[in-house]
Amino acid sequence: MKDILPDMEAWRAAGNRVALATVIKVEGSAPRPVGASMAVSDAGEFTGSVSGGCVETAVFEEAQEVLRTGRPKLLHYGITDDMAWDVGLACGGAIDVFVEPVAE
Repeated sequence: MKDILPDMEAWRAAGNRVALATVIKVEGSAPRPVGASMAVSDAGEFTGSVSGGCVETAVFEEAQEVLRTGRPKLLHYGITDDMAWDVGLACGGAIDVFVEPVAE
């Protein structure tokens, strides 16, 4: 996986705030393992991956809210009958992603 630290450091050096999204739990089949991470800047940039593309947009949007509010979030993505039309993982598994602002 791509090392996200250089991008995070560059964004912070440019004065941007950064949020970090990390996969903290995997159930069943999932595209990325526990520990996979994605960083998002308040300038709209991102690096890394938590899902191989299938929920990246939703995590990006949630990270923007975390940057606006300063409050971390625990997110859950997966496929169930009730969620068939919502954002989910095509592989049939589920992931929990913790999104937090990076301290100044």
